[in-house]
Amino acid sequence: MAQYPCENCKLRAYYDKAPKSFLGRFWRWHINFCPGFKAYFTHQDEETKAVLRERYQFEKYK
Repeated sequence: MAQYPCENCKLRAYYDKAPKSFLGRFWRWHINFCPGFKAYFTHQDEETKAVLRERYQFEKYK
């Protein structure tokens, strides 16, 4: 499977640590249109997609 920067993104780590922080909220807003996150998300298996959808309240690309 391809490697994507999203797996080790520093902004994603901020969200995981403190979702309500400025950088956490910025990252969450950013994934709605980020082509890198879209590529990362769409290349995951269905189980991983479900986990990402729940963890990040992400409803795009169903």
